[in-house]
Amino acid sequence: MRPDMLNGKKVIDAEAQVLGEVAGIEIDIASWTVTHLCINLSDTAIEALGYKKPFLGKVQIDIPVGIVKAVKDVVTLDKSLAEIKTIVEPHRE
Repeated sequence: MRPDMLNGKKVIDAEAQVLGEVAGIEIDIASWTVTHLCINLSDTAIEALGYKKPFLGKVQIDIPVGIVKAVKDVVTLDKSLAEIKTIVEPHRE
C-alpha cells in the first residue's frame, strides 16, 4: 500500500471508538521504516486525551505503528483510548 492511501482513513481504537483520521506517517530514514502514524484527533478524542480544542486547526498526535492491529477500510488499533493516553507522542514538526 502506498503511504498516501492511508491519508484520511479513520482510526478506531480497541473499543471501537473513533480516534480520528490518518494525516500522514513518520519515517526513520536511516532504516527506511515507518515508525508512527500522524493522527488528526476527533473532538471526542481531543477531550478524552486532555487536549484543548483549538479554535482553528486540529490537534495532531503521533502513535507508534506497533499498536496498529489492521489496515483495511479503517485503521484498527489494539489499544483502548485510555491505554493510548499513556503512550501517545506529541506531533513532531
